[in-house]
Amino acid sequence: MKVSYHISDINFLNDKMILSVDEREIIFDIADVSYKLSVASDLERSMYKISPSGYGVHWPLIDEDISVKELLKNHK
Repeated sequence: MKVSYHISDINFLNDKMILSVDEREIIFDIADVSYKLSVASDLERSMYKISPSGYGVHWPLIDEDISVKELLKNHK
């Protein structure tokens, strides 16, 4: 079964990534999500593309892909 999410926004504040998904905000430590994101500039972090299904997020400037399903699987 294919899982779909509605990602409305991604923000970064200090060392946190704030993911707005399915009408809720989830906060992650950036270092736990991705080394590339943890060392990326604000511009590189802000330039992301959400897949049409909401399954993943791609940051083209740093060539990074994140699976939303994997992020949420480890979040309680």
